[in-house]
Amino acid sequence: MRRFIVFAALGAVVLITSSHDVHAADAVPKFDIARICKAETAETVGIGETLASCTKAEEQARTQLAGQWSKFTAKDKASCIGESSIDSTPSYVELQTCLEMAADVHATTGSRR
Repeated sequence: MRRFIVFAALGAVVLITSSHDVHAADAVPKFDIARICKAETAETVGIGETLASCTKAEEQARTQLAGQWSKFTAKDKASCIGESSIDSTPSYVELQTCLEMAADVHATTGSRR
């Protein structure tokens, strides 16, 4: 469900931020993985996601983001940090998905990365 929200809102975020000068942090933001996963697993009771699987996915996403952070534009970072934090439980998985989608848009349209 959270990924659907990211996909649906990405277009709106891109439109909103496209005309603003946006500055993003030079490093991957620090999110509280334990808090994220407690909230996420509470929402997905019965679907099969466990606290351990959520924690593992969030840690993997953070590690991958750390290695790729410099390839994303400051504007995309700022937009996606805001988008992934919209429900006050920021997620590395959501941030990673948003940034990958933004990079795909740039690659498809040939716009500056």
